[in-house]
Amino acid sequence: MSRAPALPSATQAANAVAESVQYQGRKASRQGSEQRRQAILDAAMRIIVREGVRAVRHRAVAAEAQVPLSATTYYFKDIDDLITDTFAQFVERSAAHMAAFWDGTQDLLAELVGRLDGSAAARRQLADEIAALAVQYVQRQLRERRDHLVVEQAFHQEALLNPRLRELVRAHRQILQQGVAQFFEVLGSRQPEQDAVLLTATIERMEYQGLLDGLEQLDSEGMLAILKRYMNLVLGL
Repeated sequence: MSRAPALPSATQAANAVAESVQYQGRKASRQGSEQRRQAILDAAMRIIVREGVRAVRHRAVAAEAQVPLSATTYYFKDIDDLITDTFAQFVERSAAHMAAFWDGTQDLLAELVGRLDGSAAARRQLADEIAALAVQYVQRQLRERRDHLVVEQAFHQEALLNPRLRELVRAHRQILQQGVAQFFEVLGSRQPEQDAVLLTATIERMEYQGLLDGLEQLDSEGMLAILKRYMNLVLGL
């Protein structure tokens, strides 16, 4: 089975984002030091999920990580460095996750694209299948990665107040958006980047609504109808 030619680029783009992430705090010089620094960042992440960014304080993080207070101030000179590096780690992990996602789905997407024969019926079937995959993606995110979505919302909100996070937000948005743009290019979209912006924005809105309402209240049928409508427009139906 041939692979869609653009999808390896989607994987590479996600990997590039992961490799581009830079941390602000003190670097760890030994493995044990790195483990402690990692424990501090993970603790800050858990606090953000439970209580929000404003609850991230050196003392609270030290207690959560079960390390001395002096450890948090050693690696992070102020709370802004700690918050920035927590979100930097979030972007790095998100990029690694999406690289694996694109790598794992490229055969399926190549198969879907390969069914196109120029007919309206084939395009309509493809629109339905992509819409169904997008709904499944949102459902899986809410079921398996709810904490990730909560942190994402906090991250975007904090970036409105903290200019140091804005480049990280831009990089984070590109992780999914670039891959979707590559896929739309394979489909023959005349405006793949714009189509990707619209689709990813729709998915993000659905994820946010799912966080508010809960997975059990998710309007999957309504989501599917919206996504089918959008894909029909993209494919000229």
